[in-house]
Amino acid sequence: MMKNFTFHNPTKLIFGKGCLSELRVQIPNEARILITYGGGSVVRNGILQQVKDYLEGYTVFEFGGIESNPDCATLDKAIAYGRSCGCTYLVAVGGGSVLDGTKLIAAGIKTTDASAWEMVQQKRYTSALPYGTVLTVPATGSEMNRGSVISNRATGEKFSFYSEFPVFSLLDPTFTYTLSEHQVACGIADIFVHTIEQYLTYPGQSGVMDRLAEGLLLNILDFAPLRLESPQDYDVACEYMLSATIGLNGFLSMGVDEDWSTHAIGHELTALAGTTHGASLVMILPALLEVMRPEKEQKVLQMGKRVFGLQHPTFRDVVEKVKDFIHSLGLSTSIKEEGISPEVVLEIDRRFSKRGKSYGERGIVTPDKISQILRLSSEL
Repeated sequence: MMKNFTFHNPTKLIFGKGCLSELRVQIPNEARILITYGGGSVVRNGILQQVKDYLEGYTVFEFGGIESNPDCATLDKAIAYGRSCGCTYLVAVGGGSVLDGTKLIAAGIKTTDASAWEMVQQKRYTSALPYGTVLTVPATGSEMNRGSVISNRATGEKFSFYSEFPVFSLLDPTFTYTLSEHQVACGIADIFVHTIEQYLTYPGQSGVMDRLAEGLLLNILDFAPLRLESPQDYDVACEYMLSATIGLNGFLSMGVDEDWSTHAIGHELTALAGTTHGASLVMILPALLEVMRPEKEQKVLQMGKRVFGLQHPTFRDVVEKVKDFIHSLGLSTSIKEEGISPEVVLEIDRRFSKRGKSYGERGIVTPDKISQILRLSSEL
């Protein structure tokens, strides 16, 4: 049965070739703007300069160097800089990490009684500055949701933080043309698992949500090989970019239970082993499906019929199809295949055991189940 829900997503999505020209239309004339970006790719490919050109006439400041899996120490520096400049508006230029970091910066500038990491740990902020985004790496859906994931490299931790939605997001598919094959593969893996986390629970909740998720999964299977083969095909780039947004902007989760245990475990892999987020997720997913088979088998078989086109699927058939897709992206399907050290796995197990928290739909993924998942992924 579908649960009661309230849906609200206020982000204005501006999509298509040349949409950057809309940038200055979206921001008040009197704004003091802080542009945030990452390690330099937007400098090299000229996108940052395009943003600055369109903001000519505004008072503009810059903060670069926001790393993949943004570190709270870096974000503390950005917050202090934004305050010192009297910034009133932020524009994030980059992929999910830059957008995630900017969400916390926007909240941190207005929250004077806590550091970045304290805000993450306490799950709170006072208020936030408005911000817009210029997306360059489709994957996280951060351009149209209020969630972020923040790292603390000093402690080897990575946790979620929720603040405000972007006021607007500009999505030009041509900005994806220069991404590396590995970036694209990890991005597609992220989109795939985002959809799985909202879909692969138990049947009978909502035909509408099931069909929306299944349609997106089918589209991912369609465009993934085309994107890897033809990185500058505009139509394929559109499918890639918009699929990432739809995968995590709330459209697939209305009134249904969600999982997110693959993400919980994957975040720990990224924090401790430095693996790219999307790659971490697909290392965990096959083992998680195996361990959680009693609870998820019906929905897995439904996916086998509706998504993978299997007439009479077995559970094993569908898991193998999932693994085949992951391998087609050039990514690993287990911790063992990736070569993650046993020490990292033991530390992840210890952390979940210490927290004593259950994850997944209806709290079915207990610390004991996570131990089984980690052990199986280390053996596959």
